[in-house]
Amino acid sequence: MPGYLRKPPWLMTRLRDDDAVMRMRRLLASHALHTVCESAMCPNVGKCFPKGTATFMILGGVCTRSCRFCAVGKGRPEPLDEEEPRRVAEAARALALRHVVVTSVTRDDLPDGGASHFARTIAEVRSLLPEATIEVLIPDFQGSEPALRRVIESAPDIIGHNVETVPRLYPLVRPQAIYNRSLKVLRQAAEAGIRTKSGLMLGLGEEREETLQVLRDLRGVGLAMVTLGQYLRPSLAHLEVQRYVRPEEFQELGEMAMQMGFAYVASAPLVRSSFNAEEALAGLRKPGHRTDASAL
Repeated sequence: MPGYLRKPPWLMTRLRDDDAVMRMRRLLASHALHTVCESAMCPNVGKCFPKGTATFMILGGVCTRSCRFCAVGKGRPEPLDEEEPRRVAEAARALALRHVVVTSVTRDDLPDGGASHFARTIAEVRSLLPEATIEVLIPDFQGSEPALRRVIESAPDIIGHNVETVPRLYPLVRPQAIYNRSLKVLRQAAEAGIRTKSGLMLGLGEEREETLQVLRDLRGVGLAMVTLGQYLRPSLAHLEVQRYVRPEEFQELGEMAMQMGFAYVASAPLVRSSFNAEEALAGLRKPGHRTDASAL
């Protein structure tokens, strides 16, 4: 059965520095913050936490959508925590971050989807870390242009929004999302002059040509940065892995993406949208294209 495919050796992660991981967990707990690193069971926690980096997850820890690939808790969220933006900034300062990455659960229950909360978080980080660059990974805000404009006007350095998979699989993988709506979010952010970023998971049953068409679609809306990584099943309650994509195929897809004109490409089995985010921004600022296979 596809869900019981044996994990190949290239997906076996190294032993992590448990002391460093625990120090990071204690710091985050002291600020009462969530990270997507832990909530989404990212396989790179053992690499990122010891380096003192994490992706903050705002708007609480419960998502209003029921995507079948994601380990983040789902259900009825708690009321918005108005002090959360400040605590994110304080934690980022405590970690002396030079590049701050902020994502969120999806909050379809909020009038603006949480856009103003993103804007306040960006403002707080700018206040405490004026030299830091800021990357936000946002939901689609149900297509609300005023909500997206609120985030754009707060002027993050990068706006990310993941399309996650090919449009044919949306009803199965992320049933409350709309592929063209996600493309519209990315187009509007790019047209506003902000660098844009998106990510794809492979191994959910997509065909190669479908993946290439998504990459072409992303370039068509002005996307600057793209990541491709292997889907890993968080639990038996989530979608089965249909295929483990070999590292050389990721490398080939990455090279094809560069040929399409992306400014930065990261394509490897353990790549995630915020992994090595600071290095990605540095690569984007260099002339020419760059691909990153460091997550192999």
